Order: sequence, then C-alpha cells, then structure tokens
Amino acid sequence: MTALDAVSIITTKRDGGELSDAQIDWVVDGFTRGVVADEQMSALAMAIVWRGMTRRETARWTAAMIGSGTRMDFTDLPRPTVDKHSTGGVGDKITLPLAPLVAACGAAVPQLSGRGLGHTGGTLDKLESIPGWRADVPVARMREILADPAIGAVVCAAGADLAPADKRLYALRDVTGTVESIPLIASSIMSKKIAEGTAALVLDVKAGTGAFMKSPADARELATAMVELGTDSGVRTVALLTAMDTPLGRTAGNALEVAESVQVLAGGGPADIVELTIALAREMVALAGLDVDPADALADGRAMDHWRAMVRAQGGDPDAALPTAAHTETVRAERAGVLTRLDAMGVGLAAWRLGAGRARQGDPVQFGAGIEMHAKPGDSVTAGQPLLTLHTDTPAAFPGALAALAGAYDIGSADEKPATPVLLDRIAR
Repeated sequence: MTALDAVSIITTKRDGGELSDAQIDWVVDGFTRGVVADEQMSALAMAIVWRGMTRRETARWTAAMIGSGTRMDFTDLPRPTVDKHSTGGVGDKITLPLAPLVAACGAAVPQLSGRGLGHTGGTLDKLESIPGWRADVPVARMREILADPAIGAVVCAAGADLAPADKRLYALRDVTGTVESIPLIASSIMSKKIAEGTAALVLDVKAGTGAFMKSPADARELATAMVELGTDSGVRTVALLTAMDTPLGRTAGNALEVAESVQVLAGGGPADIVELTIALAREMVALAGLDVDPADALADGRAMDHWRAMVRAQGGDPDAALPTAAHTETVRAERAGVLTRLDAMGVGLAAWRLGAGRARQGDPVQFGAGIEMHAKPGDSVTAGQPLLTLHTDTPAAFPGALAALAGAYDIGSADEKPATPVLLDRIAR
C-alpha cells in the first residue's frame, strides 16, 4: 500500500504515476487542515501541471475539494434549479441579464459569482456598482429569494464553507505559476458549482485573446473535462464554446456594463450580448425541463421585472443613478475604413489600468471606470470618428491605458477579416 504522506504523493505524481483515491483524499484533507504545508501542496500542483491527471484522478480530486466543506441542497424548492458559469472575458456581462431571464422562465437560479482579477471583470464588482446592492446573502435568505416566483434568482458570493480547500489551493496556484493546468482549472470551477447544489449547469467556455484559454482546442478540452465532472456528479451539464477575441458588447467596466445589461433587459442592447444571453438561457431552460422560449420573456418585459426584483432583494435600488467617472478621454480613428480588429486583451488591460479591475485580491475598484466601444469589427468608420471613450477617476491612468490600446485595433477594408461568430461549439454528454 502506498504510504500516505505528502512527500510520497508528490514524488508519485512527479514521476508520472497515478494517484490513488486514498492519496488524493488524504492530501486534500491534510491541506485543508494545515497538515500538508503550502510548499508541499505547491510542489504537488507543479507536478500536476507537468504530468497531468487522468479523468478518474480529476473526478476524485474534485470530490475531495467538495468534501472539504459543505454542499448546499435546493432539491426541496418548488422550482427546478439551474446555474451558469463563464470562464471569464472582457465585457462579459452576460450573467446580469441571464439570471433574471431564466428566472422569468420558471427556473430558480442560484448564481455564486466572483470578483474580477486582472483584465477580466467580476460579476460581483459590476453589481456592487448599484447603490445598496450586497453580495453577501445568507443561505436561508437565498432559499427565500429562489422560492419566490417574482424573483427566482440570486447572484452572490460563495460562503467560506463552500469548497474551502479550493480557495486555499487557488491562492497558492496564483502565486506559484501553477494556474495553467486543465485538471486543476476544471476541478476548481466544478467543485464550487457542484457544492452549490444546483441540479443543472450550463458552462460558457471562452476561447480567444481575451480569454484564459487562447485556442479553441484548449477551450474544448477544458469544456469536455468540466462536462464530464458535472455529469459524473449527477449535475446535468452542457458547455457552449464562445469567442473572446473581441470584447462582448460595447462596454468594459463595472457600472458601464450594468447600464448595458439593463438596455438588453429593456429590449435593446448589442446584438452579440442578446445572442449569447438567449443561447445560454435556452440551454438552461432546457436542462431545467421547462418548455418556454426565453426570447419571449425578454421581449415582453418579464425578465426586466425579475431583474428589478432581484436587485431589490439584495438591497439594491434599480432606479438609482449608477456611478460615473470624473474624467474621460477619446480615441479617434486615424483614417476612414472598416474596423477589422478590436483585441479583447488590449481593451481588458486598458480597462484594468483605468481602475475597473484589480491587480490583487482585495484591491478596490472604481465603479465608473472602463471603456465604451463606439465601433466593433465590421463597422465602417470615418477619419476622426470616436472609436473608444476611456473613463476613470484618476487621469494619471490614461497613458497606461492608451499604451495597452496601441496596436489593439486595425482599420482596413471590409474583406480583410470575416466576422467571428459568437458561438463556436456545443459540448454535451
């Protein structure tokens, strides 16, 4: 029998071996309790980055992460539960219109979300730009909101007792160069989502310059791993592969994205946001077993009603003015033509430097900071026309943001680059 000690487990994986269920259970539990030191778990994470994990190992690792804390249970709710997770991108405000839209279709949406880090925005940061809105919702209050047919959706922060081993490991991976491992990424995401207690889950796995997974092949591998983990754990799971070479919508930044989301709920908004919101909503509604078209709930105002009720239920005022930045600067087109490229990473970095994001967990963000995009790839522009408006409370941030945007867009002819579809693939078991 393999000895259950940290060094033997590290060397087993370092040498390309497969960890047993007992080894995985022991090391995750020991790390949670402080028996396995941070440097030992860091060494094991690096070994996993290099050697990988089998499907069985990944499933067991995920189960051990879930078992390190509590698992929520919403099976007694009068409505079927379904959730969505995005791997993150630039301008990715989809949760904001999506959660109330799916709730308006008859499902309960327990959406545990996070905060932004680096160039990718965080759903909680966006919603916290609404005056009074609170991210911390006790479980008992969550249940009341989810059971209320006039609300049906909660977007909130995960409690400290939900997969605590993953929280500790994620913090280590972030500072030890061990983030880039598909088994570790998949188990990190899915341990929290499975522990959340939803019966069904739709994954939005992004590929492109502004996404964590740059290539569609890597994004597909991650999506497949997460669909397998969810399905094997009894959670009905589907993944959509979506494009993130260009920012979603026409805004990147917290309050700016809330305002754009409200436009979508009011029946307007950018076409790509509407398309992806409805596509994800249709998958969620289908997994929940509901026979209704979300496009109808968006068109007739029911989704807006649920949005307003959802915001109020978490202390927010849906009618309050959103924060605005004190300073703006405009980037204009150097010549006439067609915008053929707008790089998501460049826009995301610029928004971050303007104050919309954070460099470290716990840093403050500026709710009014960000970028408005007046043109998207395929749009005709004239010389001197505004392309981008930068918003910030700290004008000293403009040079850094402008440097991030240098080379982030091209103006050419219409036939230089075809439009990239938002939806790339669908993965299910």
